[in-house]
Amino acid sequence: MSGGVDSTMAASLAQEQGHRVHGFFMLLPLPNLDAQLLRVRQVAGQLAIPLTLIDLRCRFADEVIAYFTAAYRTGLTPNPCILCNHAIKFGLLAEAVRTHGMERIATGHYARISRRNGRAFVTRGTDHAKDQSYFLARLDADQVGYAHFPLGDWTKEQVYERAAGLGFRFESRESSQDVCFLTGGLPAFLAGQGVGEQMGVIATRDGRQIGEHRGVWQYTIGQRRGLGLPDATPWYVVALDGANNRVIVGKRDELLRDRCIVHSLRWAHEAPALPWRGLVQLRSRHLPARAELIPTDGGAWQLVFDRPQRAVTPGQFAVFYEDDLVLGSAVIAAGLDRRHEP
Repeated sequence: MSGGVDSTMAASLAQEQGHRVHGFFMLLPLPNLDAQLLRVRQVAGQLAIPLTLIDLRCRFADEVIAYFTAAYRTGLTPNPCILCNHAIKFGLLAEAVRTHGMERIATGHYARISRRNGRAFVTRGTDHAKDQSYFLARLDADQVGYAHFPLGDWTKEQVYERAAGLGFRFESRESSQDVCFLTGGLPAFLAGQGVGEQMGVIATRDGRQIGEHRGVWQYTIGQRRGLGLPDATPWYVVALDGANNRVIVGKRDELLRDRCIVHSLRWAHEAPALPWRGLVQLRSRHLPARAELIPTDGGAWQLVFDRPQRAVTPGQFAVFYEDDLVLGSAVIAAGLDRRHEP
């Protein structure tokens, strides 16, 4: 439980479904921890459920914040929520929940669980606009089997209406911040982690220097604003060269990639027959694209898209779907496009 509307209503719905509900709150290294703890205690009291605090501050810093910082240092764009769900929420927290005798862990994610041939799969929420299955793609079979998502068939508006009907008052209807520990902006946070400004070159794909930057971590692929590069048509960040501290820019069509290299494949169950064809989602709000996953020489894997995709971003996750079922995922290493190869 976080004290927010989603986890609160997940607990309420679990009660309504006849479950014996026990609240668990993760103590994390967050700047607003005291206020959040006060709120979650109020919620638990209003629901009349016991509340247990689980201190995960050190492990969260070692596993999630360290990963987040290291990725930005090397010019990658991380997704800490995916890592947190696997390692922390459905990892360390779920272990603590089990030691307290709980049969399932329920969260406020907008996702569902479907069963096929006796196997549990994370499945898109009914409201695709709010669906959070992408962030759950690294869960293993045991974690999925232990999970319960009461909000999977609900819309955000319905959740707020239910909360109001039960006498809960939440101040804002805006979604919670994706990166919970990131307050004060990315530059300030990374500076606190020892990642300071480092002057470098902004260059075109053919090596022509057209500007300077103060750190590759300040940019993401697809970015247009804030480059300070006036031209007849906008420039976009098309690649980040962390090893040489260079930001590579190009025009809009240079954002398109017809393939990408991926690594660290993880399947919900055993790997399907390969090569595999299906739908691939490249970031949380990306419209899934049809692609084929094939092995390459040297043991790497390549995703070949039926149609070129925009802003394929190293460090992000490619999530594999069959219809609405999450089959697996991989980490994006590089985007490729034949039109820009020698």
